[in-house]
Amino acid sequence: MDRRPLGYLLLAVLVAGCPSNEPELVEPQASAEPGAPAMPDGLLSSVHMGDPRAAAQLLTGFHALEQGTWRWTARNFSVALQTPPGGQEMQLEFGFTIPATVIERLQAITLSARVNGADVGSETYEQPGEHVFTKTVPASTLQGGEAVKVEFELDKALPAGDADRRELGVVAVSVALK
Repeated sequence: MDRRPLGYLLLAVLVAGCPSNEPELVEPQASAEPGAPAMPDGLLSSVHMGDPRAAAQLLTGFHALEQGTWRWTARNFSVALQTPPGGQEMQLEFGFTIPATVIERLQAITLSARVNGADVGSETYEQPGEHVFTKTVPASTLQGGEAVKVEFELDKALPAGDADRRELGVVAVSVALK
C-alpha cells in the first residue's frame, strides 16, 4: 500500500493547523544516517534531521525538529558534511518535501547548492511532495577526508506571518555526500 498520499495529507494538516510561535531559528540539531560511520573528526557524511548525534553539523537556516524526523528550513540554509577519503567525485543528495501549501502560494521554487563556495547546480520544483535534489560534486571541490560546507538557497520562501513567525522554505529530511 502506498502511504505517500496519507503522509502528504498529514504534513499539510500539520503545516496548516499547527502554527509555531518560534520567532527565530533554533539551536541546530542534526542527525546521522543510522549505521553511518563517524569520520575522523567526528563529522558524518550523511545527516538525517531526526537523529541528534550530529547537532553541530546543521550550521544555519534550520528550524526546530518536528515530529522527531524533519525540520523546516529558511530560504538559506547550510550544513557541514565530512568527505570520505579519496578525493573522488561524489553525489550531493538532499531529501526534502515541499508541502502543497508552499506550491499553492509560491507556484514553484528553485533550489541551488554550493559546496565550499563552488556552484554545483540548481533545480526548479513545481509539484508538492517528496523530492531528492541530486547533484554531482567535482573532485576538485572536495578535499578527501576533510569537512565541506554545503550551502543551499531557495529563490523564494513563505514569509513570516501571523500564523507562523518563521520564514518557511522546504521540509528537510536528510543531506548526504555519497
